[in-house]
Amino acid sequence: MLIHPNFDPVAISLGPLAVRWYGLMYLAAFGMLWWLGRRRIAQGAAPVTRQQFDDLIFLGVLGTILGGRLGYVLFYKPGYYASHPLEIFAIWQGGMAFHGGFLGVLAAVAFYAWRQRVDWWRLMDFIAPLVPPGLAAGRLGNFINGELWGRTTDLPWGMVFRGAGEAPRHPSQLYQFALEGVTLFVLLWW
Repeated sequence: MLIHPNFDPVAISLGPLAVRWYGLMYLAAFGMLWWLGRRRIAQGAAPVTRQQFDDLIFLGVLGTILGGRLGYVLFYKPGYYASHPLEIFAIWQGGMAFHGGFLGVLAAVAFYAWRQRVDWWRLMDFIAPLVPPGLAAGRLGNFINGELWGRTTDLPWGMVFRGAGEAPRHPSQLYQFALEGVTLFVLLWW
C-alpha cells in the first residue's frame, strides 16, 4: 500500500498570485501541442500553414477552457451555479470537465474549418496525434491534486488518497497518464 504524497496544489506563490500545478499542466499541454503541430507542419503532414495553425491553437485553447468550465458548471453543479452565477467565472476555485473541454474543442475546430474552408476530417486527422500529451499532462495534474482516484483495491500499488477514506485505491490518474497519454500518443504518432 502506498500513500499519496499530498502535494501542495500551489506550485509558486507570488504575493496574492498563486500559480497552481494544474494550471501549469494546461500550459505544458498547450505548449506540447503547439510544438508537435509545428513539427507535423514542417514534415508536410498538415492541411494548414504555420500561421493558420497559430490561429487554430488560439481557438482550441479558448474551446478547451470555456468548454471545460461550462461543462463542469452544466454537468456537475447546474443548480449551484444558477443560484451563484458570478462564481462561474471563479476558475481559481477549480472545476473543469474533460468532456466539456472536448466539446469546446470540437466546436472551435468546426468553426475554424468552416471559416478557413479546410476539410474538417483532414484537420482532425492532423490534430488527433497532438492531443495525447495534453491528456497525459492533465492526468498528471489530477494526480498532483489527489483527485479522480479509482476504486478500492488490495493490489500492492493501491494508494491512500486524502479525502477518499482509508482504503487504498487504484491510482487511475497514472493509468490514464500511461494509456491515454503516452501509449495513445505513440500509436497515433506512428
